[in-house]
Amino acid sequence: MHAFQAHCRDQLARMRTEGRYRTFAELSKSRRDFPRYRGPDGREILVWSSNDYLGLGGSDLLANAAIAAIEAHGVGSGGTRNISGNTPIHAELERELATLHGKDAALVFTSGYVANQAALGTILASLDGDWHVFSDAMNHASMIAGMKNARRKSIFRHNDPDHLDSLLAAAEPGTHKLVAFESVYSMDGDIGPLAALAAVARKHGALTYLDEVHAVGMYGDTGAGVAERDGVMAEIDIIQGTLAKAFGCHGGYVAAAAEIVDFLRSAASGFIFTTSLPPCLAAAALASVRHVRTARELRARHAERAARLKSAFRAAGVAPMASSVSHIVPVRIGDAALCQEVSRRLLDEHGLYVTPINYPTVPRGTERLRFTPTPLHGDAEIATAAAALAEVLGQLAPRRDADAA
Repeated sequence: MHAFQAHCRDQLARMRTEGRYRTFAELSKSRRDFPRYRGPDGREILVWSSNDYLGLGGSDLLANAAIAAIEAHGVGSGGTRNISGNTPIHAELERELATLHGKDAALVFTSGYVANQAALGTILASLDGDWHVFSDAMNHASMIAGMKNARRKSIFRHNDPDHLDSLLAAAEPGTHKLVAFESVYSMDGDIGPLAALAAVARKHGALTYLDEVHAVGMYGDTGAGVAERDGVMAEIDIIQGTLAKAFGCHGGYVAAAAEIVDFLRSAASGFIFTTSLPPCLAAAALASVRHVRTARELRARHAERAARLKSAFRAAGVAPMASSVSHIVPVRIGDAALCQEVSRRLLDEHGLYVTPINYPTVPRGTERLRFTPTPLHGDAEIATAAAALAEVLGQLAPRRDADAA
């Protein structure tokens, strides 16, 4: 056995012992019945952890757009955008995204992860790498991947403009600065102080890079995100988003000034050397973005569902994490094995699927369940989820208390 194979075996055994070995639930998504899925045995499962936040992934709107594009163009794109994978649909989608965010241009990538990794990595390699990047302490993995090769890097305390200010003030004079942060943080459900962070960055002449993946489609008058809601889109240089969550499709993008987008199009290897988004997905995404821009009632319903779920939890004696001021409703468990056990019991005994979130996604000791209600979760389903979670946690209370001791 090679040393690496032995290493894999040992690490997997350790993961199992610590209760953080990852398993995938075999659930069949139903286009017509979302958020109700089917388990391997045909049993109906109500899913509470989908990132299809608005429930648009199975809509006729997106399906019909994708089907029409398949009939016209086939399934795959046939190559990178530079070779033969460019279509008028891709260009139109990028124009729509640029308009959504009030920017000159946009560039579509194959995923939000690739968009962050490629855009940040390309920017920070430019200007002879003479950059100092300032990253919020809770930025997620794709942003970190894009910043990992930065020559100078500072991490500011989560959502702390004063700490950012002090770090920027202490930076080497003449260095190019970039500040990277998010709007909605998906594990705690909190929202960044975008106006204050942008003001601090401007004060020090820093470029701003905002990840809105968990906010696009759901916040702001046209669904452009928290920056639109807070009236600061014009103060953010580069906005990154996804088509795979509220828009119910697939892919990622950045929107910015024309020169920045054109440079990334011509220099980002993660864009240049990747087969483009299939035309059917680009068409579905385009239909979704256009629809969501005017879907104010859908956004209001979504926000009301999240508020009702939090209220139902509290009424049942279950405390959502105090940090949650968004549509994401995390409930802290605090132990990896216990978190998986709560998730298993909810699935096996109550037909509810909620993803257990363990290390390294969150720090050890902060393991949690992450609920993401949609406009399609009804009052009765919310009440059932609250009662079931309270029951399971009550059954496991002695074990929780022992782990906390």
